[in-house]
Amino acid sequence: MLELISLFTSSFIAATLLPMGSEVALYVLLQRGFDPLLLLAVATMGNTAGSAVNWLLGKYLQKLKDRRWFYFNQQQIERAQHYFQKYGQYSLLLAWLPVVGDLLTLAAGIFQVRFVPFVLLVGTGKILRYLVVIYLAN
Repeated sequence: MLELISLFTSSFIAATLLPMGSEVALYVLLQRGFDPLLLLAVATMGNTAGSAVNWLLGKYLQKLKDRRWFYFNQQQIERAQHYFQKYGQYSLLLAWLPVVGDLLTLAAGIFQVRFVPFVLLVGTGKILRYLVVIYLAN
């Protein structure tokens, strides 16, 4: 049980803006004989939950946009929002990528991507990534 909590935690942290990987933890547990489907579920849930934290952070940052010290002006935000909404929502399938994925999930919150499509797109990309890791580990 402790191993699964560790996998969830490392997967969660790996999806936030903090630098960490979760593939090694998944690989080690696979080599120890844990059920691959259980590990797939735990890693995907942890990683998707971590991305949801980025989404929430982005949503919070959106509320600060009218502050004088805020880095981007309203016109820049609207232009970025237009492009993200036109192309970016499906780019959330790439949220598993290091660094870029974290920024995509943060931008999704800033640009108010609805949460259910966010989770579905991000979760799909992450489950596919972990399936590849499991496949390569066997």
